[in-house]
Amino acid sequence: MVPLSHWVTFVIAAALLIALPGPSVLFVIGRTLALGRRAGLLSVVGNASGMLVQTTLVALGVGAIVAQSIVVLTVIKYAGAAYLVFLGIQAIRHRSRVSAPVESSAPRSTLRLLGEGFVVGVTNPKSIVFFVAILPQFIDPKAGRIPFQLAELGLTFVVLALLMDSIWALSAGAARHWFARSPKRLSHLGVAGGVVMIGLGGALAVTGSKS
Repeated sequence: MVPLSHWVTFVIAAALLIALPGPSVLFVIGRTLALGRRAGLLSVVGNASGMLVQTTLVALGVGAIVAQSIVVLTVIKYAGAAYLVFLGIQAIRHRSRVSAPVESSAPRSTLRLLGEGFVVGVTNPKSIVFFVAILPQFIDPKAGRIPFQLAELGLTFVVLALLMDSIWALSAGAARHWFARSPKRLSHLGVAGGVVMIGLGGALAVTGSKS
């Protein structure tokens, strides 16, 4: 296991990093504004599941291979960016559904929302690079098997991200609830959420923003 002192230091560093609005936060906010609090929370879970896959790959040593391959990282980056743009366009196209009363609007399936969040999380190349570059800094070779320590740190990061991103989703959901008092305002909000996701996808494609 990771030494307690190393783990506590990692928790502090990870919490500070996650607290800064990055792609994951903007994705969750955009989804919540466009589709509602339920969709936002499910997107958080899906996104965290995607990151969990990445941490598993890093613990198994596959992450390092991926991180060192410019071609693979580029493909993953553009695939994730394109998917975000697609989700944003869908949110704008279906804004009329968003503007319907919240109680009567047909919700998307749970599996679909989880799956969309998972794709975004697992295709974020900067998360892979982060896990490969940062996690090893907090392990102690004398404390046990390194893959287990990497998995422990990765799981800690995912849990923190799950909790903190959920706060963003709940906050955005509260704001959306206020906008829901006016169908026209809610329609505009759905468009805004779509624009956020499209902008995020474009930014990731061009700059590969931090996770």
